[in-house]
Amino acid sequence: MAARTKTTKDRPSYRCTECGWQTAKWLGRCPECQAWGTIEEYGTPAVRTTAPGRVTTSAVPIGQVDGRQATARSTGVPELDRVLGGGLVPGAVVLLAGEPGVGKSTLLLDVAAKAASDEHRTLYVTGEESASQVRMRADRIGAIHGHLYLAAETDLAAVLVHLDAVKPSLLIMDSVQTVASPEIDGAPGGMAQVREVAGALIRASKERGMATLLVGHVTKDGAIAGPRLLEHLVDVVLHFEGDRHARLRLVRGVKNRYGATDEVGCFELHDEGITGLADPSGLFLTRRAEPVPGTCLTVTLEGRRPLVAEVQALTVDSQIPSPRRTTSGLETSRVSMMLAVLEQRGRISALGKRDIYSATVGGVKLSEPAADLAVALALASAASDTPLPKNLVAIGEVGLAGEVRRVTGVQRRLAEAHRLGFTHALVPADPGKVPPGMTVREVADIGDALRVLPRSRRREAPRDEEDRR
Repeated sequence: MAARTKTTKDRPSYRCTECGWQTAKWLGRCPECQAWGTIEEYGTPAVRTTAPGRVTTSAVPIGQVDGRQATARSTGVPELDRVLGGGLVPGAVVLLAGEPGVGKSTLLLDVAAKAASDEHRTLYVTGEESASQVRMRADRIGAIHGHLYLAAETDLAAVLVHLDAVKPSLLIMDSVQTVASPEIDGAPGGMAQVREVAGALIRASKERGMATLLVGHVTKDGAIAGPRLLEHLVDVVLHFEGDRHARLRLVRGVKNRYGATDEVGCFELHDEGITGLADPSGLFLTRRAEPVPGTCLTVTLEGRRPLVAEVQALTVDSQIPSPRRTTSGLETSRVSMMLAVLEQRGRISALGKRDIYSATVGGVKLSEPAADLAVALALASAASDTPLPKNLVAIGEVGLAGEVRRVTGVQRRLAEAHRLGFTHALVPADPGKVPPGMTVREVADIGDALRVLPRSRRREAPRDEEDRR
């Protein structure tokens, strides 16, 4: 008896719920997006042809398209406007993601109140808190406005009804992972639910010309929770960063269809709410009457914004066979590289058997190579117990051969340091235009840079002592 052959209709198909990749057999891991456990079976759709439909708007030459409809409107928060590229464009969908407790809800509630006006209503939908809890936060930060509407909903259909009733110019959804559609199986926050909720809100935003701010959760690795497709669908993706033990918060643009992606907004979180910092360098500096050994200033670039930051180092005699190497705000690997360069190229042998602690001030994180020279000088200053000259900043990348390499944006860094009152700078060769009244010293290697330390108090290596004899 001949066995019945399976037709194409009867043969099952499998699809990745993360990226949509399709296959004829089940796999444990998607070869396209490398996600585990996302391959699910689904019925093979019948082959259909799409009949021509009615055109809603005729195609016109691009020069005749009215660009004024995409004019950005300010959110009332200048630092957020900076990252968005001028404000919120009607119909734009923005995804703001960050760790729990970093201040996402506080920032967006402040934006909701400042963006509301007689002509523009704001609808704030919360799915994580009750309306009374949000009202208490609004009273605390002063986010009360007559045209700010609040709703506590977790049903997508109810949210769409609120849109018809309020007709807002700005919708804030906190958060997209807490809302579910009754037409889709699965718990809120699942792949299918997040995709359906985000798709429905994006369609409503485009049809109504309504700007939408979506709050997104993150995984333990820092990635945005939910399908990767979510980041492709929205117009702008922002990451809200910050150490919960520090006051500084950074809003960093990752994707922006209406502006640059290298802008950073700086905020300060405090008991009364969150405020923008037009000049955040004061959080990263310690003002002293006299310089202290083990400290050095540098200028880092956060996106396009130059920030003056302070690097501190401390060395003490070790009581254990393996000396400690502790860092805070600095990359441990780069600090270890600077220690090796100082010992081999700078001939400072006092660092090998001592406990070394290095940190930044104000919770700022320095990861770019331009801070290498400041880290090296702070370590050398701590080892010799000699302070660096007052009002000095150090900018440059240090190589393993001891050379000081050029970095990007030297002129912008020097201009920011000069604006804050610093008069001396150590930079790599050919720094470009120097601000008037600022003394700039070009250094070729770490040896040239170490000459800013007073010679009489430097702790020289044994090889230098033999040379002097």
